[in-house]
Order: sequence, then C-alpha cells, then structure tokens
Amino acid sequence: MDNNQNPQDRQQLQQDGAAFSRRSFIKIAGSAVAVSGAAAAGCTGKPAGGEGWIPTQYEKIGNVLPQLRGRVPIDPQNPSIQRDDEKCILCGQCAEVCEKAEAVMHHYELPLIDDVPCIHCGQCTLWCPTGAITEKDDTEKFLHALADPDLHVVVQTAPSTRVGLGEEFGLPAGTNVEGKQVAALRALGVKTVLDTNFAADLTIMEEAMELVQRITKKKDAPIPQFTSCCPGWVKFCEMFYPELIPNLSSARSPMGMLGPVIKTYYADKNKIDPAKIVSVSIMPCTAKKFECSRPEMNNAGVKIGKPEIRDTDLVITTRELARMIKMKGIDLLKLKDSKYDSYLSDYSGGGAIFGCSGGVMEAAIRTGYYFATKQNPPAALLNWKPVRGLDGIKHAEAEVPGVGTLRVAVVSGMANAKKVLEKVKDGSEKWHFIEFMACPGGCISGGGQPKTATSQLDAVRAARTAQLYTLDERCTVRLCHENPEIKRIYEDYFKEPCGELSHHLLHTHHYDDRSRHFTAKKPS
Repeated sequence: MDNNQNPQDRQQLQQDGAAFSRRSFIKIAGSAVAVSGAAAAGCTGKPAGGEGWIPTQYEKIGNVLPQLRGRVPIDPQNPSIQRDDEKCILCGQCAEVCEKAEAVMHHYELPLIDDVPCIHCGQCTLWCPTGAITEKDDTEKFLHALADPDLHVVVQTAPSTRVGLGEEFGLPAGTNVEGKQVAALRALGVKTVLDTNFAADLTIMEEAMELVQRITKKKDAPIPQFTSCCPGWVKFCEMFYPELIPNLSSARSPMGMLGPVIKTYYADKNKIDPAKIVSVSIMPCTAKKFECSRPEMNNAGVKIGKPEIRDTDLVITTRELARMIKMKGIDLLKLKDSKYDSYLSDYSGGGAIFGCSGGVMEAAIRTGYYFATKQNPPAALLNWKPVRGLDGIKHAEAEVPGVGTLRVAVVSGMANAKKVLEKVKDGSEKWHFIEFMACPGGCISGGGQPKTATSQLDAVRAARTAQLYTLDERCTVRLCHENPEIKRIYEDYFKEPCGELSHHLLHTHHYDDRSRHFTAKKPS
C-alpha cells in the first residue's frame, strides 16, 4: 500500500476490503491480480482489508516492487493447499506453473460461476520460493488419532514417498529409505504400516482386466481407456473434458482401493470395528487430500451399512511426515530399518514403478497381456523403454497375440494432456490406452514431495525415477498377477478381477461433470 496516501484514502480502502470476503473476491476475480506497484504481503505487515487481496488495494500506485506478477487464486475451502498471505511476494511462479504446465489458470473465462478452478496437484507449492503456498496441514489430526487409545490407526505409504523422504534429511535425491520410513512411522506410534505398492498391484488387476474387456467388446465402454489413478488428472478431465468421462477407467487409485480393503477385509480378519479404524495415507501428492474427501469415497461404509465411514480418513504428504519426524526429535538416519506388516504389503515390480510416468502403463500392459493371452509377456515388456523417461508425451506399441497391435500413450502435465485429448476428440490419433498424470514426471514429482531448486528439477526427478525402476528389477516377482498375496485376496475375498465384490469396493462410477462451475476457454 502507498505510504503517501492520506488517512481518508486508507480508511476507505479498509472499508472496501471489509465488504469483500476472501472467498467472494477470488470467485469474482479468479485470476492473478494485476499489480501496478503495491507492497507484497509479508514485506510491510498485513495488507489493508485483512486477509487476502482485494481490488481496491491496487487502485493507487505505490512506490515499491513495481514488477510483481500476481498469483494463483486459492479458495479458502480448498481441501489440498493453502496460502499464507504474509509470505506471498506475488512473484508469479505459482501462476506460471499452473498456466503453462497444468493448463488451469487463464484457461477459463471470467467471471467464474461458482467455483475456483483447481486440480489440487500442488505444483504451485513446489514452485513457491517463500513457502507461502503449502499443503493443508493434517499433522495435528494424525498425531491426535495416534494418541487416542480407542482408535486403531492403519498407515499406508505410496511408492514415491520412499524415494523422496530422505531428501528432507540431507540424503541424495532418490535415496530409497523404505525401511527407515517404516521405522519412523513406528517410532511415531503407528502399530500397523502397510505398503500401497500392494494396492498398486490390486489396481492393475482391475484396470488391466477392464482394458481387455473394453478391447474385446466384453464391456460396453469407449476406447481409448484412460487411467484413473491420479486424482488431479481425474478432476482435470471432469472440468475441461467432461464429454470424455466415459473413457476413464472405473478402477479406483491404489489408495482408493486399499482404504476400503482396510475397513472390510482387514477389519474382518483382525476383528476390529471399522468405525474405530483411522486409515491414513502417506502420499507424494496434495491432490490425494482432495481424493479422500470426494463424497463417493465411502465404499466400505456403504457395504457395512455405515455410509458415514470414510475409506481413507487422512492424507499426509511426504513433507508433512518429515516435519513430524523432526518435531518428535526422531533421527531418521540412525533408525534401524523396519519392515511393513506381513499382510497387504507384498508387492511386485509392477507395483513398485507406479510412481513413475509410464509405470502404470507398463505394469498394466504386463498383466493385460497375460489376461488376453494366458501367457506372461515377453522380456521386452519388462523393460518397456518407449514409455519410460521424463518426456511429457510418449507413444508405444505392443503386439498382443489374438488382439493385435496395442497402441498406447503416456502423458504427464495437463498442458500435455490437452494436446492428446484434442487428438482423441478429433480422431486424428487412435490409441487403446492412455496413462495420465498431472505432475510432470509422475508421482515422484508430486506436489507433496520435498522441494528442490527449479534448476535441478529434472535431475531430481530422474534420480527418484531410476530408484523405482531399480526396485522393479530387484523384485523376485515382477508381474502384478503373480504376487502371491494378490492371488490370496482374490481366492479368499474378491474371487475375480472386475467381479461383483471388486466392482462394489474397488471401482467408482461417480465421476462428476464439473464444467458447469466455470466456463473453459476453447483450445487455440
């Protein structure tokens, strides 16, 4: 604010600010604020008008920071991310990544209708240089649950967290701290620690079978099939391409599958009241906080007649876990490696690579090949190089006996998704299966992962990715359908992939046309 303004001007600005709630303003503006020279929050104290930025603050020309570039709008009710206005310097980096990498900001018309477009990917948190934008902090809820003797806390950890967490403690990028991560969770007081890699195998069983059913016309659904593991991508499709929602696989994400399994199969086996279970997911992803809050994520509750029970109760990012470990004075590097619990944790190499761009595709084709031919795939599909790497758009083909040539694409970053989706719409490219991940490089670069200098992003992504592929190569079992524990849960519980029970617990048919909440700009 201009310090040369007279008292009447300042008083008027404050009165005008009181007339705007933060939520009301961002729904009107829906974009970065155009600044001609106002003091950034955090530089000289709280901005006039209270929290948030209001239009009248920029009607007067100030005399500091004349090159401010604005920022992304964040709804105060956003379940995934939040902003500390006093730290924001309006540098515009959040706006840049949102617009250019994720194709959300500035890809809609103003004024908005009744929502602030956001896919919750959290890439803005990685690009924010001052830490003004962070994930919604759920650490207190987690610690409170651990302290309650009446609750049974079950934690699952995603593939990418094990190759990211160590960076918060000074280890080289990509260092695999799987055993120490489990040990740290046990030191925090967690009794049951499961591996989401197991659920990645479970997801492939359902998603690969669905793909085969679509291709062989046993399922009345369009081709290409889209992956549905990434909640940021799913919401992007719901917002900008609702006409392609039928292409989305109905298979839920690994987190979305393990949640209801914990509160049904696991609860039954251990004779625990599902209402007493707190299911917590350690994720590299801020969008997972949004995913677990989706209304339909209560399949376990519906099955047992208690729809108020959520499949997943809390999502904690890699950064949040690091903060708790440090807060409790736990020396991660000195911890003796610990193992996951001996059930719902075994995984194949296919499950291990889920965090890489192309990993879901590779794992699905390995098992899809088996479902279609009753033979395991050739060696080339165990190191399917065309779908690997950090390129934003990748293409590959695989010959499947009895099916023919299977054409696939792999996409990361929603700006790249737009290019591919337009080709799907106009029919200029014919694919059978497309993997989408909102974050460039995949989950290994999720919005909840440790931050790094932008100049080193690709090197860090490559190091994390390489470690997950190393895990795959070292696995005795590399095919999801050969995981003994996967076989057991189908024999004991689900009976068959895409069967009646698995469709009830592991799939969803509640995708939402969100385009009615705003007006998307047509691609140029």
